[in-house]
Amino acid sequence: MVLLLQQILNGIMLGSVYSLVALGLTLIYGILHIPNFAHGHKYMLAAFTSFFLVTNYHTNYWVALVIAMAVLGLVGMGVERWVYRPLRNAPHINSFIAAIGLLLMIESIALILFGADFRRFPPLYDRPIQLFGLSVTLQRLLVILAAALLIFLLQLFLKRTWLGATIEAVAQSPEGAQFVGISIDRVSSLTFGLGTALAAAAATLITPIFLVYPTMGSGPNLKAFVVIIIGGMGSIPGAVIGGLMLGLIESLGGGFISTDYKDIFAFGALVTFLTFRPMGLFGKGAR
Repeated sequence: MVLLLQQILNGIMLGSVYSLVALGLTLIYGILHIPNFAHGHKYMLAAFTSFFLVTNYHTNYWVALVIAMAVLGLVGMGVERWVYRPLRNAPHINSFIAAIGLLLMIESIALILFGADFRRFPPLYDRPIQLFGLSVTLQRLLVILAAALLIFLLQLFLKRTWLGATIEAVAQSPEGAQFVGISIDRVSSLTFGLGTALAAAAATLITPIFLVYPTMGSGPNLKAFVVIIIGGMGSIPGAVIGGLMLGLIESLGGGFISTDYKDIFAFGALVTFLTFRPMGLFGKGAR
């Protein structure tokens, strides 16, 4: 029973990170209707940003998290402005190619600047505490709590502010939103920045537990695409529930079968959903 509870807690922690990354992808897809393949590599840049702030400049961890979110939010807005916006009226394949090219460019630059070495955060909140008979580090609990707070704040932003209302309006009908005076360019830039900032938060929360290295974005990027397919493309509740489902599948499968097969469990879930419910849990149907 203790092992089961431990794996459930680990799955919720991992799923919280997947949900944050997938939420960014979902928001961007809702506006641009293209999968942002380079999303995970901006996650990697955020991990390095927070790592260097904490280790080289002795910045408080939570301040580093906010700075990483702000910096990567600006990077995301720049990517939207200079990479995707000029391709808005071009065939979608052009945006796909641009996203793949951006992915390769960011990873190559990171390898040149940082090298291929693995780096580890200094100990932060690694003190074990007892919770329902389990011994768990405070950092793991903070990942879950911080992710839940960010998801709650995102929901408030989208539902209770006029900026959030404009994002939803553009996602539902770009032509109608433009007709009532909403700037598609500004909303696209804001959404891209917000989505990238969520990935930056996920990276900063999880990297004290794992390692920091230039190719670390590939795994979360692939898992985020699995999550939004499970939850339904463009669905915010789907991204949250899909992320938690995937985290639990990986954690329970790894804990009770073998950690060598955790990626097989994840993509097995993807194949299952594509076979029996291709629109996802909250999808409205195929276009």
